[in-house]
Amino acid sequence: MNKKEADNMVLYISLVLLVVFLFFGFVFTDELLNVTNVLFGVITHNLGWFYLVSVLGILIFCLGLAFSKYGKLRLGDEDDRPEYSNFSWFAMLFSAGMGIGLVFWGVAEPVYHYLQPPLGIEAASSESASKAFQYAFLHWGFHPWAIYAIVGLALAYVTFKKKKPCLISSTLEPLLGEKTKGIAGKLIDVLALVLTVIGVATSLGLGALQVNGGLKTLFGIPNTITVQIIIIVIITVLFLISSITGLDKGIKILSNTNIVIALLIMIFVLFTGPTVFIIDTFFVSLSAYLHNILPMSLALTPFSDDPWLGNWTIFYWAWWMSWGPFVGTFIARISKGRTVKEFIMGVIIIPALFCCLWFAVFGGTALHFEIIDKLSIAEAITGDVAVGLFVTLSHLPFGQAISFLATLLIVTFFVTSADSANFVVAMFSRNGDLNPDRKIKVVWGIVLSSMAIVLLLSGGLVAIRNVAIIMALPFVFILIMMCVSIFKAFKNET
Repeated sequence: MNKKEADNMVLYISLVLLVVFLFFGFVFTDELLNVTNVLFGVITHNLGWFYLVSVLGILIFCLGLAFSKYGKLRLGDEDDRPEYSNFSWFAMLFSAGMGIGLVFWGVAEPVYHYLQPPLGIEAASSESASKAFQYAFLHWGFHPWAIYAIVGLALAYVTFKKKKPCLISSTLEPLLGEKTKGIAGKLIDVLALVLTVIGVATSLGLGALQVNGGLKTLFGIPNTITVQIIIIVIITVLFLISSITGLDKGIKILSNTNIVIALLIMIFVLFTGPTVFIIDTFFVSLSAYLHNILPMSLALTPFSDDPWLGNWTIFYWAWWMSWGPFVGTFIARISKGRTVKEFIMGVIIIPALFCCLWFAVFGGTALHFEIIDKLSIAEAITGDVAVGLFVTLSHLPFGQAISFLATLLIVTFFVTSADSANFVVAMFSRNGDLNPDRKIKVVWGIVLSSMAIVLLLSGGLVAIRNVAIIMALPFVFILIMMCVSIFKAFKNET
């Protein structure tokens, strides 16, 4: 198999699989939802423990590497240094990794856990309020960023240290040897590409729902599937324009803009909302999260038939895994010259703490309004999860203006995530080319937006949840193999 045939194999197989999925989703939308519901139930019931144990193991492995003798290894040549400032690096990895989902769930998730807590805790109680933040911190803290870190670390190492193509299959070469250059390697790359498209499409669907929620709050535009499809089409045009301008212009500028707007909104809410309550919530919940991180990481429920774990924690682990190839590859692409320890600490610790602070500020404000001020935040969120942020902001000074700014933030996060994903998918389909051509970016941009539309038509959040968990299952095994491969490669370095 020559290089051109290998490139085309990954491209064409991936496109065929995704087009078949799109066709099935458009023509048999109800059937797609039913099938994914069945598979979702089977996986969460029988393999939920596997997701939990695997992700905890990846986190422990990453932190172990950072503080081992391998932490001094540089991702590149010894004289290489980072090409992006710490601020731009963090802004890009954060925007790619979580931006739009964090804005969507920052208010809604703590409120949901307060009303429908796990493990038999009394609903709408002080204990459920406390657990709400602990589990929000768990779902958006160290564990998901460890998934991104292990993929990004492996790819950065093989790309910049070993000068291999920036492909998932390349990371397994120390373990699988020459097999990664044949059919097995290409099938791994196909899986990573398809998983990336579906994983990112889930977040584009969420983004469309929340942009629609913001437009409904600001301008009274109805919350309908037609409006959401129009939003996706407009965003597609915007991110394709950004994608064509290249990494150093489009994505970098958008990412820096995202983080500045996000910080401004968060600071505004912190100081115009219940400031002392937010600060207390952050430190108390962070302490409880760190204290209970192991039991929460393995919080299985063998003695009850509680679906909460599958609907939340297992869904999140699968969602982050489905984003693993995309975000990990993108982080690797922007991390040349950093040491292993600098990379792991920068990718896991700092973003996780920022996410925890975000939930304390926005979720804390929402629950203060709900519990202390007796405002109907929970009722609004249970009616339409996409409007949670805007209902909360409406009770603050300049609520209309800050809601407009929040909608702008969602749009810029939306564009950045799609742009970054499009860049990575184009890389995967061009044998790891770090600068894929414009034509292939346009093709994949259309596929990404079409996939998001199919998921919305097939059942919205339920279909999104189901597909993410199903598609992530085979990638768990690749992540485990990646850990073994990295350790084997690092041993040979010293």
